[in-house]
Amino acid sequence: MDPKQRKNIKPGLHVLVVQKQDQRTGVTTEGYVDRLLTNSQYHPHGIKVMLQSGIVGRVCEILDDHN
Repeated sequence: MDPKQRKNIKPGLHVLVVQKQDQRTGVTTEGYVDRLLTNSQYHPHGIKVMLQSGIVGRVCEILDDHN
């Protein structure tokens, strides 16, 4: 599934995100989506989300789609 499409991202989804300060290095953070912060249906750098841990970042990879 394409992490740049908003329709593919749902609360509870297990994802990897890149935080703003890690964009240059590409360091990713794993977590579960709490809520979507991007309103547009598509974003070229990934949909911005808040994880259940409170971390904000752009989804770069969807790890599962069971929810």
